[in-house]
Amino acid sequence: MSLWLIVGLGGFFGAILRYWVSGWIQNGYVSFPLGTLGVNFIGSLLLALVMYASEYRGLFGEQARVFLTIGVLGSFTTMSTFSYESIKLLEQSKHLLFGLNLVGTVTLCLLAIYLGKVLITIMGLK
Repeated sequence: MSLWLIVGLGGFFGAILRYWVSGWIQNGYVSFPLGTLGVNFIGSLLLALVMYASEYRGLFGEQARVFLTIGVLGSFTTMSTFSYESIKLLEQSKHLLFGLNLVGTVTLCLLAIYLGKVLITIMGLK
């Protein structure tokens, strides 16, 4: 199967997962984009697990890695929604929430990548 079809199929599943998971996390929170923050954290963690498992142990072939990382996780995580929601907070003069969203997203997503590496090491896959 061609890689662009693999990416498209993964994107289909990732977008549906993002819709479901972010809605579940966001449930009841009106003024802060917790759903987007949550999917970006989860997606970063899963991306690290897949990439480090591939890099250190070759656990995923090229097609599986492309399906999972570019397809599923590429559409599961969402920089555009994060950016839109951040600007919306600024336009509403919610400067503290804007700062929390910005710092929280960057910090938690980087932490998730590091945590993924640590988990791969603990599992003996490094």
